[in-house]
Amino acid sequence: MSLWLGVVVVTVLWGWGAWQRRWIADDGLIVLRTVRNLLAGNGPVFNAGERVESNTSTLWTFLNYFGALIAGPVRLEYVALALALGLSIAGVVFVMLGTARLFAPGLQGHRAVLLPAGALVYIAIPPARDFATSGLENGLVLAWVGLLWWMMIVWAQAPRTQRGGPFFIAALAFVAGLSVLVRPELALVGGLALVMMLVAAGGWGSRLLVVVAGGLLPVGYQIFRMGYYGLLFPQTALAKDASGDKWGQGLIYLANFNRPYALWLAALLVIALGAVLLAARATTWRRPAEPLGNWGRWARRIQSPAAVVIFMLVSGLLQALYWIRQGGDFMHGRVLLTPVFCLLAPVSVIPVVLPDTVRSARDRGVVLAGATVALWLGVVGWSLWAANSPGLGPDATRVTYSGIVDERRFYSQATGHAHPLTAADYLDYPRMRAVLAAINNTPDGALLLPSGNYDQWDVVPAYPPPPPPPGVSMDTWRREIAHHTVFFTNLGMLGMNVGLDTRVIDQIGLANPIAAHTARLEDARIGHDKNLFPDWAVAEGPWFKKHPYVPPYLDEGWIKEAEAALGCPETDAMLNSIRGPLGIRRFVSNVMHALEFTRYRIDRVPEYELRRCGLDEPDLPGTPYTGLPATGP
Repeated sequence: MSLWLGVVVVTVLWGWGAWQRRWIADDGLIVLRTVRNLLAGNGPVFNAGERVESNTSTLWTFLNYFGALIAGPVRLEYVALALALGLSIAGVVFVMLGTARLFAPGLQGHRAVLLPAGALVYIAIPPARDFATSGLENGLVLAWVGLLWWMMIVWAQAPRTQRGGPFFIAALAFVAGLSVLVRPELALVGGLALVMMLVAAGGWGSRLLVVVAGGLLPVGYQIFRMGYYGLLFPQTALAKDASGDKWGQGLIYLANFNRPYALWLAALLVIALGAVLLAARATTWRRPAEPLGNWGRWARRIQSPAAVVIFMLVSGLLQALYWIRQGGDFMHGRVLLTPVFCLLAPVSVIPVVLPDTVRSARDRGVVLAGATVALWLGVVGWSLWAANSPGLGPDATRVTYSGIVDERRFYSQATGHAHPLTAADYLDYPRMRAVLAAINNTPDGALLLPSGNYDQWDVVPAYPPPPPPPGVSMDTWRREIAHHTVFFTNLGMLGMNVGLDTRVIDQIGLANPIAAHTARLEDARIGHDKNLFPDWAVAEGPWFKKHPYVPPYLDEGWIKEAEAALGCPETDAMLNSIRGPLGIRRFVSNVMHALEFTRYRIDRVPEYELRRCGLDEPDLPGTPYTGLPATGP
């Protein structure tokens, strides 16, 4: 009864807290642009005709797609909101039920109550409530971790002679194998779970079952990714160079997450709770008898509740180290929420064992129960304080030197909406309404570049269209064949507010393959580590390339050099792999060259790229600078 009461209380508080901070992030809208293309029959792409994987979570993209098919006329933003919130709640419920099951065998024959502890800590952290919605895959991650935790506990407590049964083993292996499709770095968690299952499996038949159930879908999708996108991992990882390291920035990110909520204090309370629970387990709880049988020593140790607890703690630490090494993120707290959730899982609920008899206040059972309750009250007190913390305070919406902001508050302030949920809400973001006007005012097509004035865009006109076919008006013809490309950082709000016939690219590389293949800038804002010059966007499209048609801050020479650099054979092969028609031969070729394309880098300075590729310098307009005084007649 105490467990279910705790689950209900936490679920209500968690759902209510997340709803109070509901929103859809710009990055969440990026996912929905891909869903729109799927629904339109263009495939899982961000821009039609260009096979780019702009979403990190494959499973989240397709969940939204299937949700949209089921929901019919319901807005995609509301589908994403419902999925994110529902999965976030499911994840917390799963993790509490898994932990309760962990403690259940040792509590048989004792009077005990189960109190929510680690679950309270997690739902009290403001960024956790921010990203319970947001349109990002955080809710999916919670649901996956919670389900895996519950299933691993069931597996560890299964009789050694049955080992959970083949159907359950296959289901657990399948869930563990989904890790890489939930988020690529979660392969560290799911992969470790599969290794444990392989070690504990009895016989080669069981091992084959684990391999097939756990690997069939992720391996199959990996082959599809390599053949379809020509990369080993999503372009988002390429854009952010996920294999690089920024330890210093990662420690700044950790401090930025810890400081507003004194997470160190919560950590101390939780560690102390864990120590008291271990002491109680050693002296008070009844341990279940070890079943007999010729089970291997290593297998017996691996398929045990203690090993599963260690597995989850190690997984949390590995995730934390990965993100600190990577440099964290520009969104306050977001990427460290998963490590925190993993580390809190074994104490998401805690048992308080009531002594059968009390001889004195010094009885060990009384002391342990009292210490548990005292520490739990400390956790409750911290949770109440942290849940109402002002967070980053004045720096919440300012992009300071750290580059980290409270993303939800930033967009709430920038759009004027307390809960920016739809693409229409983001029309109140600077430049958004102006971009629609600019597209409408350029029926012949244009490249749009962000101007210093938030109410206008710099327009690079397209080449004039050919004459229309007989019987078709010029205005209709112009608009049907017009090319529009918008070059801007905020891909989500932009991509969801323009038509799918408008190409939307960025200088960071999330949707722009040229930017993605540039080198990472060491001192750039975290998560925005690449910065492609707009000259490349002018060079690769059907736009006028000379003044006065291009803005004065662009150099005709750079544009001409970039145009020549795009002729580099390696660059041309990389671009053709995702822009050329996809047939069997190209698919197989992409699979064979995926590693090469993933490693390929270009120089973002056109002149240096020409040198790197061994191409000749084109004839540049104007007189080259020599450093000598100009001479006249």
